[in-house]
Amino acid sequence: MAESKRFLLRLDPRLFEALRRWADEELRSINAQIEYLLTDQARRAGRLPQQPTKRPRPAAAAPPSSGEEFDESVPALAGEESEPAIAGDESVPALDADGADLAARRR
Repeated sequence: MAESKRFLLRLDPRLFEALRRWADEELRSINAQIEYLLTDQARRAGRLPQQPTKRPRPAAAAPPSSGEEFDESVPALAGEESEPAIAGDESVPALDADGADLAARRR
């Protein structure tokens, strides 16, 4: 990465304070916030090339074919209770972290 240029920037104290609060909200340093804002505006004005996409978005997963079964070897997260895929869909049982049927436990 190219080394950053350094220069002194004088700001009105009220503007500096507004930038500081904004940077805190976005979990950035004040310097990073100012650089982000300037870069964004330079791109919008056509003065800086648009940022290339770093990686393509993954394609949507294809639904399993009718012959494929659900892989039950993958355990649920500890302490997580799963809900039916569709509210009220009893064909898909809700299981607790140990794999026990929640509906059977409630009966």
